[in-house]
Amino acid sequence: MIARAPSTPAASRIHAPSLTVAVAIMLACTLYPPMLADLGGNVDHGLVTALLVAMSTGFVRGVGFIPRAPVWRWLFSGWTCLAALVLSGALRFSH
Repeated sequence: MIARAPSTPAASRIHAPSLTVAVAIMLACTLYPPMLADLGGNVDHGLVTALLVAMSTGFVRGVGFIPRAPVWRWLFSGWTCLAALVLSGALRFSH
């Protein structure tokens, strides 16, 4: 009889939309840092936080890592990446 690992998750694969968002945020913030400032030239901390959450979540989910614990799986999902991206867009264009 062959022993199986308890509840192994499905095979992980690269999640292209999340990885694309993460790479785009990384490149945009690196190549054009004034994007992270408000009209007065001060850093917009809410925008930066939302973008970094979207980028971090996008990289984790984008490379195919899916945590086993439900809370972490939800926090590092493509939906969280999308929600943080929408929030950063709303924060950027609300000023």
